[in-house]
Amino acid sequence: MGAGSHHWSVVDRSGQAWFVKVDDLGAVDAGRDDAFHGLERAFGVALALRRDAGLDFVLAPIPAATGALVRRLTSRYALSVFPMVEGAAGHFGAHRPEDRAELAGLLAALHEATPLVADVAPRSDLALPGRDGLEEALRDLDREWTGGPYAEPARALLTAHAGQVRRSLAEFDSRVEQVRDPGTAWVVTHGEPHPGNILRTPAGPRLVDWDTVLVAPPERDLWMLTPALARMLGEDETGDGGDVLARYTRLTGRAVTAAGLALYPLWWRLADIAAFVDDLRRPHGPGGDAAAALTYLTGYLESGRD
Repeated sequence: MGAGSHHWSVVDRSGQAWFVKVDDLGAVDAGRDDAFHGLERAFGVALALRRDAGLDFVLAPIPAATGALVRRLTSRYALSVFPMVEGAAGHFGAHRPEDRAELAGLLAALHEATPLVADVAPRSDLALPGRDGLEEALRDLDREWTGGPYAEPARALLTAHAGQVRRSLAEFDSRVEQVRDPGTAWVVTHGEPHPGNILRTPAGPRLVDWDTVLVAPPERDLWMLTPALARMLGEDETGDGGDVLARYTRLTGRAVTAAGLALYPLWWRLADIAAFVDDLRRPHGPGGDAAAALTYLTGYLESGRD
């Protein structure tokens, strides 16, 4: 389920079950070492949040006997082991209104733990991942794309919406400058606290998938408590999220900025567009992930603003 990793339930010789995750470090050699070390660092932050900050809702990996949290299987793949937890997994989408206040409390506790991990957690550079490749694709619309059966449909789609994408990139740059305010305190953030990363257990909710952890503006997490995620996914909006954000402010004393809330839905949309375009320009065959990438790219571009 999801993208970028594979998962197994593994039972050891004593009969204990574990959740085993294997992450894909990238289709090409360049960057794989950085991806592996980034994974090590992110999982180290997750473990510190659970062990040192006492955040039970952080589902962190189990260290090996050596203390390592990730093992390199091959050049491309890395393995990590997690406890097998009884519970109900969520699905990617907007949060239910009745769940948002609880999640605001979890995020408040996470953000308040920043001093314990500030020295080890990676810091956001506010850059858009895959931007260079997306801009290259925008410059290459006049030539045939030959990566596979979905390459030319992707080129035609991007050509039709190139103006929209370029305007979104310019808007992104403007939002980044607003968020760089040196007077705003950044916090440790999960990055993707949507329902698909919430495991409902008898002991309470657990937040999974910590490979995206960064010190960043708090709105990197908080925008998912607003109707912005529903709008992006074409789902029905419920409420304006103001009461939930007010609860977060009461718990932390930290104001939520409009600039940050505007930046991160745009970041998410553009990062996905860049990733799908990159996938469809690379060699690929029919069906599978490539077909899904074209479907998702179509959804983003055709629901965007022209």
